[in-house]
Amino acid sequence: MKPLQPGLRHAFRYVVPPTKTVPALYPESDTFVEMPAVFATGFLVGLLEWACVQAIHPYLDWPREQSLGTHVDVSHEAATPPGREVTVKVELLAVDGRKLSFAVEAHDGIDTISRGTHQRVVIDRARFDAKLAAKRPT
Repeated sequence: MKPLQPGLRHAFRYVVPPTKTVPALYPESDTFVEMPAVFATGFLVGLLEWACVQAIHPYLDWPREQSLGTHVDVSHEAATPPGREVTVKVELLAVDGRKLSFAVEAHDGIDTISRGTHQRVVIDRARFDAKLAAKRPT
């Protein structure tokens, strides 16, 4: 991993498709299918993670080094319909060895839809896969 410094910023834009709404989150759930077709919180969290991954990607020895989310503490403050563009802004707040802490925020052009913090850890993919193999059911 190349040296990462707090203050690293990244912005990412994404147009919400109908496939990222609440009914699409768990289509096998009748309850979810009946809910409003707005950007789902589960997909929003993934979008915030995606922006953080993009921010640090140039600093990693990809694909040997990757990062995984370990903690998410964000709000979901406003509904966003499909077709709206969401802008995510992330800032690296702290680096503690392999642990990275970010401030994250998302806006849909009308409202701030999310803000909070996200933590990731840089992994060695081969070591991670080896540990994961031990957990797989036999």
